[in-house]
Amino acid sequence: MHTLFHSAQGGHEQVVLCQDRASGLRAVIAIHSSALGPALGGTRFHAYASEEDALEDALNLARGMSYKNALAGLAHGGGKAVIIGDPAELKSEELLAAYGRFVASLGGRYVTACDVGTYVQDMDVVARECRWTTGRSPANGGAGDSSVLTAFGVFQGMRASAEHLWGKPTLRGRRVGIAGVGKVGHHLVEHLLEDGAEVLVTDVRPESVERVRAAHPEVSVVADTDALVRTDGLDVYAPCALGGALDDATVAALTARVVCGAANNQLAHPGVEKDLADRGVLYAPDYVVNAGGVIQVADELRGFDFARAKAKATQIQDTTLAIFRRAEADGVPPAVAADRLAEQRMAEAG
Repeated sequence: MHTLFHSAQGGHEQVVLCQDRASGLRAVIAIHSSALGPALGGTRFHAYASEEDALEDALNLARGMSYKNALAGLAHGGGKAVIIGDPAELKSEELLAAYGRFVASLGGRYVTACDVGTYVQDMDVVARECRWTTGRSPANGGAGDSSVLTAFGVFQGMRASAEHLWGKPTLRGRRVGIAGVGKVGHHLVEHLLEDGAEVLVTDVRPESVERVRAAHPEVSVVADTDALVRTDGLDVYAPCALGGALDDATVAALTARVVCGAANNQLAHPGVEKDLADRGVLYAPDYVVNAGGVIQVADELRGFDFARAKAKATQIQDTTLAIFRRAEADGVPPAVAADRLAEQRMAEAG
């Protein structure tokens, strides 16, 4: 476990391994930084291949939350939790309550919320045991589904990308391909259609595609992600499923001029951001543009006000533009410029 303290892992402040035999809970809570305030980040429930994979994911996601929260202008550091197992088989009120007790034992150093595999109703259960829980239902004093503002923020990032590349903050007349039309992606479809974009979608779950087609018959469906990234005339590619979407093969095949999506940790390995830049692809850093959800759950801690949270999420457009400008000034890819801005904010706070 000594590698946890290695700077290459991000220098996390605290990592907690949680186990409750009665409910089958096995979880990792990772706190990367509390320089800006209590660590805030969601709980992912996923069938990891190994405990090592779960730990690595928690560490990467927690570090990403530090950077995301810093650039979203929040008074929060970064943390993340992962629950190991298939939620369809393992999730129970007993397990979620046990998890809530572990989060509560940290005394507010970590504030949790929804992520892949967890939902508003799950956070309501966790909140019975832990007051440091956001993403709850409106009936329980929460803000409800954070994917609404996540999608809105990604759309603001796309508008910034369009302004930087094409001179106007609109996607009107552009072809936008969305990989993953689940919780966030289907809201993003609506923003783009309202703005006058042509939208193409794909998803591994047929029911997700059907839901979009039923609501918006004008949307085109593509067989899979591989076909989507190779589509001729694509202007924007939006990865909105799991991480690692931008690997060597995908970057080499991309036809789009812009990559801007909701998925976390899109760069499969270091160096991908330079490959994108070398190919003339404008990459809107994922943790900058997908911060709408964390802006929403952070606002919930103050007594949720949707208008206030949406106004803060609107600022994602300006932040993204500032990152593009800094990237050009420093002669680095936008992902590097974003990291520098975030690190600067954390260092100043620290």
